[in-house]
Amino acid sequence: MSPVGRAVKRMVDVVVAGGLLVVGWPVLALIGVLVRAGSPGPAIFRQERAGRGMKPFMMCKFRTMRVDADPFGVSPKGAGDPRLTRLGQWLRETSLDELPQLWNVLKGDMSLVGPRPLYMSQARDFTPRERRRLEVRPGITGLAQVQGRGEVPHEEKLEIDVRYVEQASLWLDLKIVLQSFGLLRRAKGVYQKWN
Repeated sequence: MSPVGRAVKRMVDVVVAGGLLVVGWPVLALIGVLVRAGSPGPAIFRQERAGRGMKPFMMCKFRTMRVDADPFGVSPKGAGDPRLTRLGQWLRETSLDELPQLWNVLKGDMSLVGPRPLYMSQARDFTPRERRRLEVRPGITGLAQVQGRGEVPHEEKLEIDVRYVEQASLWLDLKIVLQSFGLLRRAKGVYQKWN
């Protein structure tokens, strides 16, 4: 993406994320209260992830699992996973658990669109080609998410992320955002079939 394109992308990130946080704060607050009421523990789950240029940052999500669950454990493979709270299952299947990442976008840690942020330990094991996904800010949604999410093997998702970096454009971002709204209406691909 050209320098102008990157500047426009960042401006869109700030305007959209800021606007959604201002308009949507009652919804965010309500979800936070329901998470706290549904199971003991904080409403927001924070975890260190690899950002652009391998810079670590604390990614925010609504907590969907019980507090005694291993935060680095295998991702849930289905709605029946006992680590998931009842509300957490619904939040995952609607992708509403990702809403606090709008704050990460506003801060500049993330973008609306980009490769999903992975653990620092995963990023350290990237091949030189896979490391290209760290050339851009990680995103709330991305090309790999609209092409299958958890139904796509991890290595294939990394390759899709690299293809996104190679083909990045504002038009591609717009298409990904529009396709992502379709994901909000169904649970397809939410649970990991591959790890």
